[in-house]
Amino acid sequence: MNSDDHSRDAPDPPPAAMASMLIWIPPELIALFKAIIESYDNLATLRTEDPTQHHLRLYFAPESTLDVDGLIDSLAARFSIRRLDSPYRACTSTA
Repeated sequence: MNSDDHSRDAPDPPPAAMASMLIWIPPELIALFKAIIESYDNLATLRTEDPTQHHLRLYFAPESTLDVDGLIDSLAARFSIRRLDSPYRACTSTA
């Protein structure tokens, strides 16, 4: 295997910036919500931003914004989702 073959197997570098969305949902629904988000491969990552206030932050690639919006909109009533920032916060990579 030459070095050109090996470079094709290397993962793509991370994007320079990520979009994020801060949301609130009732604490009893967080585990189910996280499972649903994670079932969409590579769409978004969910992190707890403030556990005392049940604030969650979704991180996603800017090009996935419409997909994330659609998913959140479709789940909003079921999970009583409240968006806490609008529209989105850009996160620059430190890598």
